Amino acid sequence: MPLPQLTVYRHDRKKRALVTLAGEIDLESAPLVRAALARCLSDGIRTIDVDLTPVTFCDCSGLNAFLQAAQKTAETGGALRLHHPPPTLGLILDLTGSGFMLLGVPFGYPSPPLGSAPVPTAQAPPRRTGPVASLLSGDAR
Repeated sequence: MPLPQLTVYRHDRKKRALVTLAGEIDLESAPLVRAALARCLSDGIRTIDVDLTPVTFCDCSGLNAFLQAAQKTAETGGALRLHHPPPTLGLILDLTGSGFMLLGVPFGYPSPPLGSAPVPTAQAPPRRTGPVASLLSGDAR
């Protein structure tokens, strides 16, 4: 079995970590994503920012890994946020409506004060109105 085409970089700052993923996230490499994020929790990290800028592809296996990690992080009182998702993941987040659970303020930036206007995050793809079957077959208009 070939090695996953994914590299994981991690930078810790107290109880916060920036995890940068580079390459492709799919059925083969999703276990590496799960393990890296679980390791953050076992090391006492409670805020995990995942930079996806260098990710070239992410399928629903990656989304599943992120959703599971976000749930486990929330159970510990923490938060997991994705930043700069690739277009493939952006489309999946849009189709599933799960972007609100995973997208957040970029790492290193302070959270906005309570009551202030929300800070824009990564731009999501436009909302599709056609049937899902035609979207998945490439017939989207």
